Amino acid sequence: MMIETELKQARGNLAGLKSEIKRLIVGYDEVIDQIIVGLLSGGHILLEGVPGIGKTLLVKTLSQALGLGFARIQFTPDLMPADITGTNIIIEDNDGNKIFRFQPGPVFNNIILADEINRATPKTQSALLEAMEELTVTSGGVKHRIETPFTVVATQNPIEMEGTYPLPEAQLDRFMFKVVMSQPGLEELKEIINRTTTEKSIVISPLINREQILKYQSLVRQVPIAAHLVEYVSRLIKASQPDNESAAELVRKYVRYGASPRAAQAIVLGAKASALMQGRLNVAQDDILRMLLPVLRHRIIMNIEGEANNILTTDIIAEIRKVTPALPPEAEKILSLSK
Repeated sequence: MMIETELKQARGNLAGLKSEIKRLIVGYDEVIDQIIVGLLSGGHILLEGVPGIGKTLLVKTLSQALGLGFARIQFTPDLMPADITGTNIIIEDNDGNKIFRFQPGPVFNNIILADEINRATPKTQSALLEAMEELTVTSGGVKHRIETPFTVVATQNPIEMEGTYPLPEAQLDRFMFKVVMSQPGLEELKEIINRTTTEKSIVISPLINREQILKYQSLVRQVPIAAHLVEYVSRLIKASQPDNESAAELVRKYVRYGASPRAAQAIVLGAKASALMQGRLNVAQDDILRMLLPVLRHRIIMNIEGEANNILTTDIIAEIRKVTPALPPEAEKILSLSK
């Protein structure tokens, strides 16, 4: 009964959080949902969209609605790892002795906007990605813990790739979701103009605090998932791997690398967070299907033939979903006999 009450309260608070964000952000319901799910799951997000579409504003608005520490890091080719993580500086103590003291960098916040992450060198990218994975920064042989909740939202511009350093596949895999922001529709565009070209300004109020977010992150892991849905997720992942016997035909022909076990973890955690947002006591199949695109779109790597034929990862994901039944063949056979 207690967890049911907590789920109901969480649903109300998270719905209020989304409504507060939408006071400033027009449209993008699915994008907002995916970012909140990523936060509740303790994951990191790769956000892709053309310039001027509101990526920075969305992340900043989220941090304001949560009342969490926020830092924006503009990635450039001359950005150094210490500019992100911090460094030791020499200071003088009360006795006049020179000592080293660690000066924390912007990564020591709760929500980090890594703007145009592919503009920095691999060495600098790795400094941020290490913090994402380990939740620590090592300086002078001393580990410094990053306070949770901790979510990195890294942005990429899909149309301007000159002078960039694309993230390697192994580093892309550390992002729970890849979320794509498309151009707004006509009605959304008119509303954006009306909201942003007048003297009236919208002030975002913090609705959920740090302790509540940590509580919800813990609650996400308590949401149960049925054994047959765990198997369903596993079969979806195996169907994405070209060397597996259950792989779809398109996968065998056009995919070089499929999804890893980390993708399976991301789907399940995301599905649990999705159920929590809707106030349900268990994961449904729809929760899993809702997670497929953001979890898999950056983890399926095409081979040369796939790239030459302009096969999209969305085509592959649709095929994986199509050829993978929700129930294993044995269970479907029993179900059909019982009818």
